[in-house]
Amino acid sequence: MKKFALLPLCIAMLAACSNKQTSTELQQVENTKKPNVVFILVDDLGYSDIGAYNADSFYDTPNVDALANQGVQFTQGYAANPVCSPSRYGLLTGRHPSRVDATDWFHVYGWPHRSERFNPAPLTQELPLSEQTLAESFKQAGYATSFLGKWHLGEESKYWPENQGFDINVGGVANGQPPNGYFSPYKNDRLPDGEDGEYLTERLTSEAIQIIEQNAKEDSPFFLYLSFYTVHTPLQAPADVVSEYQAKSDNTDTSNSFAGEEQIWPTDEPRKVRVKQNHPTYAAMISKMDSQVGRILQKLKDENLEDNTIVVFTSDNGGLSTAEGSPTSNMPLRGGKGWLYEGGIRVPFIVKIPGAKANGTKVNEPVVGTDFYPTLLQAAGIPLNPQQHQDGVALTPLLQSYGEIAERPIYFHYPHYSNQGGFPGSAVVLGDWKLLERFEDGKVQLFNLRDDIGETNDLSQQKPAKTSELRKLLHNWYQEVNAKFIQPKNNIKPWSSNLNG
Repeated sequence: MKKFALLPLCIAMLAACSNKQTSTELQQVENTKKPNVVFILVDDLGYSDIGAYNADSFYDTPNVDALANQGVQFTQGYAANPVCSPSRYGLLTGRHPSRVDATDWFHVYGWPHRSERFNPAPLTQELPLSEQTLAESFKQAGYATSFLGKWHLGEESKYWPENQGFDINVGGVANGQPPNGYFSPYKNDRLPDGEDGEYLTERLTSEAIQIIEQNAKEDSPFFLYLSFYTVHTPLQAPADVVSEYQAKSDNTDTSNSFAGEEQIWPTDEPRKVRVKQNHPTYAAMISKMDSQVGRILQKLKDENLEDNTIVVFTSDNGGLSTAEGSPTSNMPLRGGKGWLYEGGIRVPFIVKIPGAKANGTKVNEPVVGTDFYPTLLQAAGIPLNPQQHQDGVALTPLLQSYGEIAERPIYFHYPHYSNQGGFPGSAVVLGDWKLLERFEDGKVQLFNLRDDIGETNDLSQQKPAKTSELRKLLHNWYQEVNAKFIQPKNNIKPWSSNLNG
């Protein structure tokens, strides 16, 4: 009997697609093999770091570009937060991180919470065990589940992947970056050291390939979550690849790599932003990541799994462009990691479902990381759990080209001072419009993203009705999720003290 990889998706959407489905077709659906899922998450990867999103990219990404061309490339895909831990919470739970106050990166091992003009909001620093994670939903459906790479969702081991629905945990610990850098010895409690000089990105891929081989041998459906530590600092890559990009960089004009001036720090230090991609080590890290994605995709082909495996590729926040060496540029987007501007939250967002009608297309609908949970369940024919993934929307109508999803607001809440210079505030995106609200002083900015992707033209004064509409949406949402805000300091209250979240 011929296998149709799309059928698990169709059974989930049967009622929406048609009322004329025959009993024979239904039986055909029920007998179809469950699709595998490979979820690839790259740390700190910027929207403009991938050639499919940026034709002028300095970095070579042929494998990810090919995946984008084979699947659906969302051009307005967002991470749930401008920094890592909160957006990872959103990916794995389908819920906005503000619902549990997981609104900043988790400051493990005694790292202090940043305090500037005001104190930061209260912060949860683990993925609660009470959440039913995406991995737990797949495990309950009979899938073998595995996690590889960066976790950063709790300091204590009881919050690590093996206790959150993953059968296998390779390298997932409390740290937000490699504990001892990208070359072995790794000093990672969940990853034995390799030979001296072994490169972490390659090692994680090799481990993933072994898991794929084993599941293929056992003919078991699997959910594999490959969460590269790359391209987070420290900036380290094999010398030969760095040399290739060094030569390329030497042939580029590097005189105006930085320009503009972003938010002023409380110390009145101007914050510059990189506007040109030319960092050879960062480029080498991107290149090695891309080649490892190619290895994964090739292994799926070699094991005859390509036609029955859903592949997702995304990032947890925007590229690092305003601090810590500012290794990349997110142009034409404004800002970067740690910022509520598009450079901090708009990310590569690619989904490939074998045989899907929309494959090979670009979709401009705003989507967000919390959407992956219901989308993947529905694509795999697993019953939805709307009480869990309450802030996600199944994107299957867009992936199948048989419909649209209703326009809805997408919210971002960051009541902290980021290490990258970003201000405490929130934002809401609705269609073409985006409003930002700052918690120190209540200042708002309004942008039309269709006409002004770089967020250079604040329309809040020219469009008071739209400003008021979006601000009201945002304030109502604060109440819904019981959002927390920056706190008084030295007996001085911030503007957001007036908000009763």
